[in-house]
Amino acid sequence: MSRTSRIAGAVIGMVALAGSLAACGGDSLEKEKGSGSSGGDSKKGSLVVGSASFTESKVLAELYAQILGDAGYDTSITTVKNRELYEPSLEKGEIDVVPEYAATITEFLNAKVNGAEKAQSTPLASGDADATVAALEKLAGPLGLKVLPAGKAVDQNAFAVSKEFAEKNKLTTLSDLGKSKLKVKIAAGDECEVRPFCAPGLKKTYGIDVTGIDPKGVGTPQSKQAVRDGKVELVLTTTTDAVIDGLVFLEDDKKLQNADNVLPVLNAKDAGAPEVADALGKLTDTLTTEDLAELNRKIDAERAKPADVAKEYLESKGLIKK
Repeated sequence: MSRTSRIAGAVIGMVALAGSLAACGGDSLEKEKGSGSSGGDSKKGSLVVGSASFTESKVLAELYAQILGDAGYDTSITTVKNRELYEPSLEKGEIDVVPEYAATITEFLNAKVNGAEKAQSTPLASGDADATVAALEKLAGPLGLKVLPAGKAVDQNAFAVSKEFAEKNKLTTLSDLGKSKLKVKIAAGDECEVRPFCAPGLKKTYGIDVTGIDPKGVGTPQSKQAVRDGKVELVLTTTTDAVIDGLVFLEDDKKLQNADNVLPVLNAKDAGAPEVADALGKLTDTLTTEDLAELNRKIDAERAKPADVAKEYLESKGLIKK
């Protein structure tokens, strides 16, 4: 699963949940020792941090494991292919904590608890982070999960134009683009044509005149190059995309996108101690969207290891001892 695949919607993934859960027992979970591990003699006990199999989730898991290791816990990381597999493991206590995205996990649990059809007709996530987290807490509690506060770091859909196009047309927000009455073509996945947070949402919320989709993918080098070359006007990527040379994001000023703020979700029984919340809270309060984008860039562009990138960041912010 790539981080950008979340635009397809958590509800859709729930349709295959029953089959995924059946497969879960046969899947071997990929485990590795977290770089923040305090060793095998920890008095505070052991914690397993879950990670999905894409760059951002891996570096977030390393950040969690290392800051918890510094707080005295014995930590390891389990990488699982996707949410359909790791969320049940979190409920069972096979995984103790995962880095999550507020709106996406809210709609995933909404579909799990209330059924996919009702979740689709009555979504609980929105562009309001506080309201989304409040809805998430109500869903998570009965499942034995504990939700910690969301931070400033957000990974959600974002639209960018070339700097030249923005300057020429005086654009800083998506509202500006709508008011300009310019015709735009979007470089994105072909699903953009029907997804409510892509072309239909841009038309409905902002009045943007979308003339078509160039299906080069979400945030791919080809999509971004098409905008730089002037072949399309707009590209769909994410807020934590750090490789946007020559491009600028247009602010989602009317909050079309759901609030996918990063936050920890824990197994309440095994990881509900105040010390866990305190350690993770320091990271949540520090990490910004720009920080996360830079961590992604170091791994994807410079081929740095997630463990090394996480350690360098935590040390630079004074969150763990050098």
